[in-house]
Amino acid sequence: MSTTANKRVLVTGGAKGLGAAIVAALASAGYDVDFTYRSSGDAGVALAARLKAEGRAVRAFALDLADGAALDAFCAGIEDDTYYGFVHNAGQSYDALAAVMAQDNAEAVMQVNFWSFARLAKALVRPMIRAREGRIVAIGSVAALHGNPGNAAYAASKGALLSYLRTLTVETARRGVTVNYIAPGFIDTDMLAPYAAHRANMERQIPAGRFARVDEVAGLAAFLLSPPAAYMTGAVLPIDGGLTAQIGIHR
Repeated sequence: MSTTANKRVLVTGGAKGLGAAIVAALASAGYDVDFTYRSSGDAGVALAARLKAEGRAVRAFALDLADGAALDAFCAGIEDDTYYGFVHNAGQSYDALAAVMAQDNAEAVMQVNFWSFARLAKALVRPMIRAREGRIVAIGSVAALHGNPGNAAYAASKGALLSYLRTLTVETARRGVTVNYIAPGFIDTDMLAPYAAHRANMERQIPAGRFARVDEVAGLAAFLLSPPAAYMTGAVLPIDGGLTAQIGIHR
């Protein structure tokens, strides 16, 4: 059975919130973890320092996934490395009704949520195929599975990510590379801060009656990189407290 020793994983958007929880979970499992951050530099440096003090092999890299040139340069620097895992957690939201959606904003969301993943996967998957071992996990959204007013651009980016992953799954499965999609519902992070006034009403509509904790989603990501998940590929895994299992109309 393979172990985590000397296996390096890349996590995008790893400085805070869910990303930080994923980085911490993977580091605790024994992986060497590289993570990127955009605007949360202080948090990223502090997280890396804390985990290093605990004896973990962690590196933080400043990278704006919306900057195509910077992304290409980063990818050029890692193409000769062999990463065992890749978790695409970085995401950007944009809420607007389809009839008034601004194309520039929608394209920015698509760049961060989808195109940056495609570019990074291109750099990372070939060494994984040569090694005949690799794990790719994308943090998607239940918005890609069910329609919700105002989510057109965000849902489209997460839907594109899902379709891409399904193709990547069938292209890589015979070479020992697994590719899976986590579809969280509402997670208790800063991203939902704008909805604080509506939280109680939102939680009442979730069968579990609450938002997810970051450690619950991070734990699923860590499992998908673990040896028992070696035969799980092409999976779409909602982690939403039963939200997508219910009919949306209530008496």
